Amino acid sequence: MNSPHQAAVLTIDGPGGAGKGTISRLIAERLGWHLLDSGALYRLTAHAAAKHGVMLDDEPALARLAETLDVTFLAEDGTTRIMLEGEDVGTAIRTEAAGERASQVAALPAVRQALLARQRDFRQAPGLVADGRDMGTVVFPDAPLKIFLTASAEERARRRFLQLQEAGESASLSSLLKEIQARDARDMQRAVAPLKPADDAVELDTTELTIPDVVDHIQRLLADQGFIPSA
Repeated sequence: MNSPHQAAVLTIDGPGGAGKGTISRLIAERLGWHLLDSGALYRLTAHAAAKHGVMLDDEPALARLAETLDVTFLAEDGTTRIMLEGEDVGTAIRTEAAGERASQVAALPAVRQALLARQRDFRQAPGLVADGRDMGTVVFPDAPLKIFLTASAEERARRRFLQLQEAGESASLSSLLKEIQARDARDMQRAVAPLKPADDAVELDTTELTIPDVVDHIQRLLADQGFIPSA
C-alpha cells in the first residue's frame, strides 16, 4: 500500500456557497477517492463546544476539543452521515447559525493547528479530494492540482435561500447576503490561513455555471494531469 504522503490530492477551496461540497463529492465518487470535508471539522468543533459548555472565545479549551473529537464519516447511499460521539449531527451542523459559529472557531490559530494533523491523515491511496478554505494553501500545499471555486455573494445567497426553501425553512435573502459577506470578510482577513487561492490554483467562477459544467471542467483538468483517462 502506498504511503499517505504518496497519495494524490485534489484540493477544492473557496467561500461558502460556491459549490465546493457538491462538486467535491461528485469528483470523489467519479474517481473512487477519499473525501475530506474540512469545514465539517470546524462545524463539529463548534457543535461539540456547545454540547460541552465551552465558550467560543476559550481558545485553549476549543483546541483540546478539536484534538479529541470523536468523529466518524459514514458514506451511505450517495450521502455522508456525520457522527459525533455516536450521534448523527449532519443536519444540526449545516444550519446558518452553525456556519457562523464554525467561522468564528476557524479564526483561532490553536484550533487550526489542532485540526491540521487530523486533516492530513485523510491523505490515503488511491487519492483524496479535499474540500475547504485553506486546503491548497496550508493543509496540502504540495497537491498537484488545486481548484479555487468562487461565485458572487449575491448568487451564493440565492443558492442558500433556495436550499433553505426546499428544506421547508424560512429565510431572508437580504439577511443571508449580509451573513455571507460578513463571513467572507472574516475568513479573508483572519491572521492565520486566510481564505485566498493558492498561487498555483485554477480559479473557477461558478456564478454562471451549472454543477455539471464545473464537474466536467475539473474532470478535463484531471485528465490533463493524468489522474484519469482522457475522454
